[in-house]
Amino acid sequence: MSEQVSFGYEEVSPEEKTERVGAVFSSVAKKYDVMNDAMSGGMHRLWKDRFVRRVKPREGEQILDMAGGTGDIAFRLAASGASVTVSDINQDMLDVGIERAMERGIDGLVWSRQNAEELSFPDRFFDAYTIAFGIRNVTRIDAALAEAHRVLKFGGRFFCLEFSTTQWPGFKDVYDFYSHRIVPRVGQAIAGDADSYRYLIESIRRFPPMPEFEAMIRAAGFVRTKVEPIMGGLVAIHSGWKV
Repeated sequence: MSEQVSFGYEEVSPEEKTERVGAVFSSVAKKYDVMNDAMSGGMHRLWKDRFVRRVKPREGEQILDMAGGTGDIAFRLAASGASVTVSDINQDMLDVGIERAMERGIDGLVWSRQNAEELSFPDRFFDAYTIAFGIRNVTRIDAALAEAHRVLKFGGRFFCLEFSTTQWPGFKDVYDFYSHRIVPRVGQAIAGDADSYRYLIESIRRFPPMPEFEAMIRAAGFVRTKVEPIMGGLVAIHSGWKV
């Protein structure tokens, strides 16, 4: 039997998942940031601010922002004076990010189409690797983590911001109802695409729990791993170091 991976609640071949995830993000690229505000009530901005504070970017550092698409994390990182490479497998998402950077007068970012599982960058090149709300869409998460470890310098740091499962009593049920029933309708109303947002919610449910994902980060070679839950684990910041 051929290998199967999850695409939301479906089981598909790795090749089909890669193709279908690409179609999802091509579909939502233009409205991606508007939808983030609508779905989270603007809280995603606070989560991203907190995430970048944990990364502690410094002037002169080389940082890879993987699945960086529309530039939200990269713009925050670049404000420190770090040299930021924004990578994404989806060119439509990168095109939106480049346009946003031009509108904001943000120069100096490097935009590079990359597959997180097979990066073209040399070994031990970056001081930090960041990925926000992207790792769950990768077909082979273990391969992406191994590549993150490979391209980091010794002493380099890995940071991942991703949805997880909230442990707050009561809130979990409310969020489950909101995400499964309301988000696809909002996606249809704003982006004209309910199916893509239905997948994005399902992909959150299929993502490994916090302890399991932390174990995957350790298995990739990272040490001093840490998980910082936000809103009871609705969102989590995962980190680790390469030594």
